[in-house]
Amino acid sequence: MSDNAQNTTLKDFARTWAEHDPDPQTKQQVLDWLEEGNQEELAKAFNGPLEFGTAGLRAEVGPGQSRMNRATVIRTTFGLIEWLKTQTTNPVVVIGCDARHGSAQFQEDAAGVISAAGGKALVLPKENPTPLTAFTVKSHNADAGIMVTASHNPPADNGYKVYLGGRVATGDAEGVQLISPADKEIAAMIDAAPYADEITRDSQNIEHVDTRADYIDRAVKLVGPKTDITVALTAMHGVGAAIGEEVLNRAGFNVSLVPEQAQPDPDFPTVAFPNPEEPGALDLGKAHADKIGADILIAYDPDADRCAAAVPAVQVTEGATTKQWRQLSGDETGALLGDYLARRGVKGTFANSLVSSRLLGRVAAHHGLEHEETLTGFKWIARTKDLAFGYEEAIGFCPDPEAVRDKDGISTSVVLASLAAECKAEGTSLLERLDSIYAQVGHLHTAPLTFRVDDLSIIAKGMEKVTNQPPTQLAGSPIAKVEKFAQGSKFFTENDDRVIVRPSGTEPKLKCYLESPDPARLDAIAADLREYFGI
Repeated sequence: MSDNAQNTTLKDFARTWAEHDPDPQTKQQVLDWLEEGNQEELAKAFNGPLEFGTAGLRAEVGPGQSRMNRATVIRTTFGLIEWLKTQTTNPVVVIGCDARHGSAQFQEDAAGVISAAGGKALVLPKENPTPLTAFTVKSHNADAGIMVTASHNPPADNGYKVYLGGRVATGDAEGVQLISPADKEIAAMIDAAPYADEITRDSQNIEHVDTRADYIDRAVKLVGPKTDITVALTAMHGVGAAIGEEVLNRAGFNVSLVPEQAQPDPDFPTVAFPNPEEPGALDLGKAHADKIGADILIAYDPDADRCAAAVPAVQVTEGATTKQWRQLSGDETGALLGDYLARRGVKGTFANSLVSSRLLGRVAAHHGLEHEETLTGFKWIARTKDLAFGYEEAIGFCPDPEAVRDKDGISTSVVLASLAAECKAEGTSLLERLDSIYAQVGHLHTAPLTFRVDDLSIIAKGMEKVTNQPPTQLAGSPIAKVEKFAQGSKFFTENDDRVIVRPSGTEPKLKCYLESPDPARLDAIAADLREYFGI
């Protein structure tokens, strides 16, 4: 096809899309681009439909089939409800949303589609955490749940996450994010959906439900016997502050919100990237924690399904003692929480994703508990049989799977604060507790290495090299074993170092997960990998 023919096809497709767009604003934007002959913007907006998968949808908010907008949400919801009707009768669907751009409107549109298509929409209050939606799917025995959120993505993005439960997914899969083949079957229904303006929406089968009190009651029950600490809490401009503060206060902790980041703001003005793991993201939180003399800083990501922590660490330099805030890694927090829950008598199976540390498995064995290593993502972790506690290194933790079968930053913060209070009562610290875990099960230290790229072919070439020309040594230690898995590869050295390489499932990144018994080796391993990939 010639360039002119391609341009004609693009223009025709864009004009047809605009004619059927129910949102006057995005419709007019496409028409303006057509009138201006803005091929660049048209090509970006109509670069193929968003792909619905096990992560749902996630993209920049804006006009066109390649963006998150009302038309995309309406057609996606139509495909979902049509699929649900092949699984059961009169499906019940919980719908929640965060405070990102477009979230409230997308929630309303999704509810209208569900109602008109013969389902029942249980609509949660606006601007609330993802764990509340996951909780409501289970507490109301719903057949599915929709959460409008882009989690910790950049401000311009939004997304659409799906849970299955009730009569559609039972047992260990109840209330968990969907997996294949459901995602592919739903995607086919979305592809076959009518134009958005041809999909009926009404309010006849919409019920507004508020499960916040029940969720808070459940989370408070996770508190331990000690609560005498001061917690600095930041919601990173997301939706976790109100519920998180109430839960921690009711549990007995002294809580102080980081004021600059307490209110929901979809532009996330005080952070370069709204992710507690990003450098500098906790700077305001650390300053506030210092100001109030906090014992621990706890941070939620914008939809509050993830939880990070920083603790005071004493540093002695040339005889001078200073206090600095040391952020715990997801793996360190996972080991601390697992050990604490085991000591509190939790029974069942511990689980973590294969890219997480091997430390939790050793903690579980030390306490006589079962342990499972799963594929990456909570859609797999949460399906673990008899799950008692699950986590992934990207600061996602599931401390109460009977209530929330997903990562839950707010419930996690109750358990984490309880552990910090226990340590304070015993005259120790979380870092010293971590050292005691190492003394019991052996040292394992982790570090991330991420290559962010503009050209996705670089990732493909990197993964091809991993498959066909794997490294022979890392930091001077020969590779002893190579294991392949669906998403990437694992390398083990004779020194018991482990490196996992895989592409990111949501961002243009090649991700490496480094682990070694000796933390001093991590920098050398990273240097070797940079040279190996040449990125």
